[in-house]
Amino acid sequence: MRTHSFLAPLRKEADGFVLRSFRPGDGAALAEALDASYEHLRRFMVWALPHEDPIECEVRVRQFHARYLLQEDFIVGIFDPSETRVLGGTGFHLREGPLDAGRCEIGMWIRADEAGRGLGRRVLKAMIDWAWEEWRFHRLSWHCSVENEASRKVAEACGLTLEGRLRKALTVPGSEDHDLFVYSIIRPPMSSGPVQA
Repeated sequence: MRTHSFLAPLRKEADGFVLRSFRPGDGAALAEALDASYEHLRRFMVWALPHEDPIECEVRVRQFHARYLLQEDFIVGIFDPSETRVLGGTGFHLREGPLDAGRCEIGMWIRADEAGRGLGRRVLKAMIDWAWEEWRFHRLSWHCSVENEASRKVAEACGLTLEGRLRKALTVPGSEDHDLFVYSIIRPPMSSGPVQA
């Protein structure tokens, strides 16, 4: 049963970036970010494609926005402060039950020329704070290839707990299947403010 009494927040400002739902008109900026990052993303992001079509990306962002408004999936763009450049993507994905269950998986990708500068850690911290402050989530999970050291470090730096290893759970085109690490963080009791990482 879908929660009708909850309106999903659409936007959060953070230090140096903005988190918000993709909107109509963001397709070209998304295509540019993905094209510039294909070699960086393709090893771990099964959806990465070379030579993204801006029109196809525009269709995609409109679908993302529709699903966000329908509270089916919450795909979030990471934008520069002017909201014209896509720095990556994240989201609250309802892969562990419906919104009413209060559980979701956070995913993330960072564009190649922003990687290695601490943006992923800052974004995950902002997403955790946002989840506790404005959403109804009580459990957040994070899945990453055991070979994705950067993703593992981001999860651990933000206080997520390693729960286990899923063997051969990630199929990457042109590669052997990868094991996945599963991390999680639980809302602190009586949380009324940002989580401390």
